[in-house]
Amino acid sequence: MPDHFSPSGRRLSGLALAFALLAPGLVTPLAAAAETVLERAARTGVISMGGRTDLPPFSFLDGSKAVTGFSIDVARLIEAEASAYLGKPVKLEFQVVNDPATLFRQVSHGETDLACGAQFTWEREMFVDFSLPYSLSGIRVLSRDGRIDGSPQSLVGKRIGVLAGGLGDTTIADLQPKALRQPFPGLNEAVAALQTGKVDAVAGDSLLLMAIRKLKGKQGLELRPEQPLARYAVGCIMPENNSTFRNLVNIAIARLLQSYLNDDPAAVAIVNRWFGPQGMLELPSPMIKAYFAAVMLNYEQIQVASPSSAK
Repeated sequence: MPDHFSPSGRRLSGLALAFALLAPGLVTPLAAAAETVLERAARTGVISMGGRTDLPPFSFLDGSKAVTGFSIDVARLIEAEASAYLGKPVKLEFQVVNDPATLFRQVSHGETDLACGAQFTWEREMFVDFSLPYSLSGIRVLSRDGRIDGSPQSLVGKRIGVLAGGLGDTTIADLQPKALRQPFPGLNEAVAALQTGKVDAVAGDSLLLMAIRKLKGKQGLELRPEQPLARYAVGCIMPENNSTFRNLVNIAIARLLQSYLNDDPAAVAIVNRWFGPQGMLELPSPMIKAYFAAVMLNYEQIQVASPSSAK
């Protein structure tokens, strides 16, 4: 999922800065004695989730201005898993947080319980806990008619729109320092600038760019190169040292992945709405299954009811 969490995590030198920013709020007696996510959920009946609303297919506003997307569907499954574990209804409350640094800080400090659609980096793992991944993405370049192929030489002197501080920004900086990176508050704004000729290309999360391209009717916009410039897993993040909650998050994701592999109609409908052949990204089902199977092989197959056994 997406170019929108900080610290950026592309260069190890950023780790010291991230620790300096986060550590004062992490190492305190109050933090050590704070409620866990599940203890607070049992008391309040609420699990808080933060995120942006301009990140299709993960989290965005539908025609009625309600937040929707694959990450929201995943979060609803987490909500159900937590409710079953606690033996009482737990409600997921989504909070719009448009600033990526603020969202990361809120999760790392335990002020927000959950954020989904997060790109994994080892630096981020130092301050938050990551779930099982439910998607694979990477950094690619969107340009008109594929005029920029994403190679280092093709970026020299080119105006490249990026999400400031995101993985696209740091990837281009590392790959070609002579590229002219231009920051935008979101990828939608960067793509709009591309369409009006204010930038030559946009670098960012390839799944997000695919979705924006689809929603804009493609309009001669092409992603390059074929293989991403950087690749990473995408999942949910939560405050550290909440092992039971993290287990429930992982079980919810594992059930979804395994159910999709088992051709369960409900799981297939959830995943294919966003990723499948007739969905937002139009990815072939065998590709999705291959990734889900790879994730499950690194852990353990989870037993879920198959469509045949449910009859």
